[in-house]
Parts: sequence; structure tokens; C-alpha cells
Amino acid sequence: MKLLMLGGTEFVGRAITEDALARGWEVTVFHRGHHAPPPGTRALHGDRTAPGGLAALAEGEWDLVVDTWGGAPTAVRDSARLLSGRAGRYAYVSSRSVYSYPAPAGQGEDGPLVEGSPDAGATAYAEDKRGGELAALDAFADRVLLVRAGLILGPYENVGRLPWWLNRIARGGPVLAPGPRGLPLQYIDVRDLARWTLDAAEAGLGGPYNLVSPTGHATMAALLDACAAVTGGDAELRWTDPAPILDAGVEPWTELPVWLPEGESYDYMFGGDVTRALEAGLKCRPVEETVADTWAWLRTLDGRAPQRADRPAPGLDAEREAALLGL
Repeated sequence: MKLLMLGGTEFVGRAITEDALARGWEVTVFHRGHHAPPPGTRALHGDRTAPGGLAALAEGEWDLVVDTWGGAPTAVRDSARLLSGRAGRYAYVSSRSVYSYPAPAGQGEDGPLVEGSPDAGATAYAEDKRGGELAALDAFADRVLLVRAGLILGPYENVGRLPWWLNRIARGGPVLAPGPRGLPLQYIDVRDLARWTLDAAEAGLGGPYNLVSPTGHATMAALLDACAAVTGGDAELRWTDPAPILDAGVEPWTELPVWLPEGESYDYMFGGDVTRALEAGLKCRPVEETVADTWAWLRTLDGRAPQRADRPAPGLDAEREAALLGL
């Protein structure tokens, strides 16, 4: 297989690139040149947002294009149009954010969607991803695989959620652990996403797939206990009911990454129906493996994970945490 990876140097794109290389595929990485792609790839440089930025892709043929773009849909539109006659299939890593909010727990791929346009500039994340889907569909039609990922964790994370928990628990001492302990989570390890995406594309699958673990694949306790186990510190997880956390004005998801109290937002993020992806071969590794491998990677960076410029660094201020714990 000949893969054209649009991106391929960070987080999801890097995991997909590494998986393709491990299969023995021929991989071309098209990127801006800010980060080095994995060894063994052919690199082409360009900026999808700049006039003439796709010039390096004017020639070449590929079996598969994988695109993780999350900005203006016009970038997907222009890339897909340029490649539609020279690439077999197009896999677009989208998001479950394309579903209209709120969405009931158990909703599948046929749920109502936000509005989007392939001709739009950057607006908001959900609308941008939906516009990207439509752009890919316009150019590749039934040759498009739409990977609607949810929460993504694992090595190379540049959003900061799991790295924050690992670093916080590694510092030790009392740690605010948002309850309940058994709160079911739904997420996908970036390497499981990569493997499934390439398997599905190679098999000729198309259309939308919710790509996250089954609900309850892990719990808040399993996640944080795994963090405590791998960091080996003296952290004391102090499980706290949601009410006092919310009453203190703490923002779920951002100040306490991954965590959402039960309610509309929780059902929307952690209640997706993934039957279709499971039937198409999705397998999810244990949360302990995801946490351990992320910690091992983080230690190679002295704990300083990369942070996307377009995303605020998550995490709870130490003084606010201490106040909530009564310290």
C-alpha cells in the first residue's frame, strides 16, 4: 500500500504513520516542516492554508490518503479535489463532535449532525469537522471513510489531558480525584485508532464510524489508579463527589481533564454507540497499557509534553486544588 499522510508528525497523524511503516507500507508525509516525521517516510512540504501551498502534491499516486485536519474545511476541500483522481481512498479523521448537542446516550452514526460547509473558513471545531467530512465526500464519494473519534489518549498526546494527570500524580501528595470512582469512560488509544483506520481503509470500508471504546472500557478509578501505579509516587487519591467540585466553579474536562459529571455533556461525550466499529474489527487495549506507555514516552521528554498552540493547556491550579481538599 502507498499511503499519503496529510500531517503525520504529531499525535494522531504520527501514530497512523508509524503503524503504516510497521506494515511495510510506502508512506509519504505532507507537512509544513515544523516537526520531523518518523524515519522511513518520504517528506513533502507545504502549507494547506497558503496560496499554492499544495504544489508539492501536484504529482503522485497513492492507494490511500489519511487526513486529520481540524481547521477550515476549505483545506480538506482543496486537498481532496486535487487528489481525487490520483488516490484510491480517503480516510478523514473526524470527531464525534459533529453530532448535534445534546445527544442521548446510545446514539449511533445516524444521529443528527451540526451544519457544515466544505467551502467555509474556520468557524468552530464541530462545524469545521463536519465541513471537512462534506469536503471529503464531495471529492471521493463512496471512497471516503469517516473516522468519528471521541476522546483520544496515548503516547504523543499534544492536547495535555493524560499528561497532566500523570505529572500531577507523579508530584505526589493529596490529589483531588473527581468522582464517582466507578464513572464509566469512553475513549480511544491513539494506536488503536491508527490500527483500525488503516485496517478499515485497506478493507475498503466507507462511511461514518464512531471510533471510541465501548462505554465503561475504563472508569475514572481505573485511569487514575493506573497513573498512580506507573508513576510510583506517594500520591493519595482523595475521591470527591461532583457537587463540591462544581460548586467551587471548577470546569470539568478542562481543569479536571477527561472527567465529566453525569448529565447531558457526559452522555454526549461518553455514551456513543460503537457497535458498527466493533463489528468492523475495533479492538481496544487495556487502560493500564495506555497509561504506562504514555508515561514512558513522557519521561523521555522530562515530563514536558508538547502542547498544541490552538488548545489551552488543561489542568487545575494547585492553590484551587488545595482549597478544595481543605489543605
